[in-house]
Amino acid sequence: MKIVLDTNVLVAGLLSPFGPCGDILRMVASGNLTLCVDARVLSEYREVLERPKFGFDHDRIAAIIDYIEHHGRVVASTPLSHSLPDPDDEPFLEIAVSGGADYLVTGNAVHFPSKFCQGVRIVSPSDFLERGVKKRGRRS
Repeated sequence: MKIVLDTNVLVAGLLSPFGPCGDILRMVASGNLTLCVDARVLSEYREVLERPKFGFDHDRIAAIIDYIEHHGRVVASTPLSHSLPDPDDEPFLEIAVSGGADYLVTGNAVHFPSKFCQGVRIVSPSDFLERGVKKRGRRS
């Protein structure tokens, strides 16, 4: 299953590894989920993870970004036909649409009005674990 993770989910998963976001990161790390990204999102992940307020080790950040680059799916996305309320969220939806992602997992679903999402399911981490994982289980 292909997913796109909003940066807030990545950060939350690293800060609280035993919550829903941490569960999703473990599923990505185990290869059960394919993380779709592009250069813009990788750059944002790196920039946010390097913020001093999080206190992440630089070597750990480099290892996480390296893992995502090598085990994720790098997508060449196309621009959206409509702008989102927050333009900073557009790359995530562009990747999801262009990469054929099953879900875009975010803590800010309201930033992604369904009328602009072109069939991509926008879900919270908890909703993803309930819907996405159960759905995946039925397919197997």
